Amino acid sequence: MAIAAGVKASNLGYKTKFYTVTELVLKLGQAHKNGTLEKLLRGLRILDFLILDEWGYVPVDKDGFQLLFRVISDSYESKSLILTTNLEFSKWSEIFTDDQMAVAMIDRLVHHGHLLIFEGKATGWSMPTCTGMHKCYPLKARKSPC
Repeated sequence: MAIAAGVKASNLGYKTKFYTVTELVLKLGQAHKNGTLEKLLRGLRILDFLILDEWGYVPVDKDGFQLLFRVISDSYESKSLILTTNLEFSKWSEIFTDDQMAVAMIDRLVHHGHLLIFEGKATGWSMPTCTGMHKCYPLKARKSPC
């Protein structure tokens, strides 16, 4: 569904990019080491639509999380962003090493966000059913109303 939205946005002329989170974190880390981080971040800033897939499947170290946080912060209120994950918000501190930054990231993501919840298991080519779209509001006391 995220890829289909990205293809549609691209076909409508929006600058669109797709990354797995692991791929983006590795790319950000390499750019940081090579001294080309600002160039990479500028390239991400000009996008209209950014898709980050497999959010939370692989733990991210502190440096990677800080770089990822910067991308999310730069995207806040400036572009459309899709994240795919099977990890509920309460579990994010398990994969991201800084609880405070995890909460700040969630806050930025849900402030103007919509949460699509798919129930059931995806097996083979079958897809779980979508239970609907829910408007999300800023987090209070680290609990999501969604």
